[in-house]
Amino acid sequence: MICTAHILAHKINNFLTSQALAHCNMELPQINQVHRLLIAFLLFLLATLVLSFPFEPPGNVRQWHMTSDVKEVAGKSYDYIIVGGGTCGCPLAATLSEKFSVLLVERGGSPYGNPLVIERRNYGIPLLETDKYMSVAQSFISQDGVGNVRGRVLGGSSAINGGFYSRASEEFVCRAGWDKKLVKEAYEWVESKVVFPPFYLSPWQSVAEFSILEAGVLPYNGFSLEHIKGTKISGSVFDEFGKRHTSADLLNAGNPKNLTVLINTTVKRILFHHNSYRNETRAKGISFMQSNSTLDEAHEAYIKEVQNSSSRGDVILAAGALGSPQLLLLSGIGPKEQLRRFNISLVRDIEGIGKGMQDNPCIAVLVDSKPQDRLPDPPQIAGITDDYKIIVEASILPLSSNSTRVNVAAKIAMPTSKGALHLNNTDPRLNPSVRFNYLASENDMEECVKMTKLLDRIARSKSIAFFLGESRQEKLTSADVDLRNFCKKNVRTIYHYHGGCTVGSVVDEHYKVYGLKGLRILDGSTFSESPGTNPMATLLMLGRYQGLKILSERNAVSDSNAKDKTK
Repeated sequence: MICTAHILAHKINNFLTSQALAHCNMELPQINQVHRLLIAFLLFLLATLVLSFPFEPPGNVRQWHMTSDVKEVAGKSYDYIIVGGGTCGCPLAATLSEKFSVLLVERGGSPYGNPLVIERRNYGIPLLETDKYMSVAQSFISQDGVGNVRGRVLGGSSAINGGFYSRASEEFVCRAGWDKKLVKEAYEWVESKVVFPPFYLSPWQSVAEFSILEAGVLPYNGFSLEHIKGTKISGSVFDEFGKRHTSADLLNAGNPKNLTVLINTTVKRILFHHNSYRNETRAKGISFMQSNSTLDEAHEAYIKEVQNSSSRGDVILAAGALGSPQLLLLSGIGPKEQLRRFNISLVRDIEGIGKGMQDNPCIAVLVDSKPQDRLPDPPQIAGITDDYKIIVEASILPLSSNSTRVNVAAKIAMPTSKGALHLNNTDPRLNPSVRFNYLASENDMEECVKMTKLLDRIARSKSIAFFLGESRQEKLTSADVDLRNFCKKNVRTIYHYHGGCTVGSVVDEHYKVYGLKGLRILDGSTFSESPGTNPMATLLMLGRYQGLKILSERNAVSDSNAKDKTK
């Protein structure tokens, strides 16, 4: 009965959406908003009733080994060591473990059994409850004065974000030089395991859908995982039971015999071996400590040595846009002047490390007049406009454990302003210093003025007025000069920061660090732009994609060696 009700409600909602919006390109005012919103509310009640039944969704039993005991791993060797069990690191580890032994090291704890991570109703609360060393989100304030967070849990930021899943544009894939067929296969692999179409649209998301359309963000595209112009419903890592599926769930697809996951462990630095005969420096392992221990604790794990060095595995950094450049610097890789200030021995002088840091400038408008006790509501709708340069989402965000505000937010999808990251200290658990230079370029400021005007139209829409039972009469500001000041004062993050180890500057097209053997980087630090509405989907895909590429690369080397032996 429960399954039937789920399917029926989903089909009814899809039918009503398609019928109500069939003519929105021609005459948007003809949409019967009151009728549509009442139906959405009834569907919401139906879903609440259905989900109140005592039913546990089926799930995979974890078979891979997870431990927080550093002594279990200390002194051991693996084919691959991945630093960072986040959005990209988990699918990468699962894929490589199909053929090779993998150690995945995560500085945070497990997401499993943590209601702040898993339960949809707790969306946004982990961003409020942060501490110095152990919380699932680690807060930081950029030098721009804008508050931000980093994921610090197995699953990374996929465990604390809004769960919004949208593929990168075809243009982004082309610019990255990726194999389109393999990209599609990698996306589909991820989607078959942790991505879900909307079971229903919540009342607020239905309102957001109509208000964005009312503001002229057309056409209406219905449900789509693609990055397309107009208004669409996208996928989510929250399932129909309101449970989050993080990238850690993808580890179930790996070979449990080859996979070890070490949590609550912070990597202090990468270990290197210099071969003077070959004049090459190779990553040979990592030095690490328990995350809540003292800095003088140190354990080591190593990359397995094989007879043919060309087929040896790698240390792969997947520690994020802040963590990966920070760890390189702590390991002696980066601008030598910066390393000298902290008495760090130079391994390789690479000027590009920490450069090209970007965060998508965001403006958020609170549309209700005061805090309420509504449940938090992650975004399901996106409005993509201005030739893909502006992206709008809406959510209900918690202010505390028992109060929320309704907001509509927009980001500049392709900012041109760039900043930099530097070391603050030599403690790998603490944040580096980063400046994003929000709205420094005139192009970004002009885009911010445009998106603020759009947000104002959305916030004063009839759909939102109906939902709130009140009308927003006043405009945000009255002139472009006021809008520029408004942007400067109200710019914030949408948590899509990237850069610091970009392709072409720090790593090559295979994500190998220039001038060093056995060291790769795979995470958002390699991106020079944000891929679409949310980078999560593309980072999940990239872990799978590059894992398959590395396996293919190793197979090619093995085949070549076998042929040489038969000659």
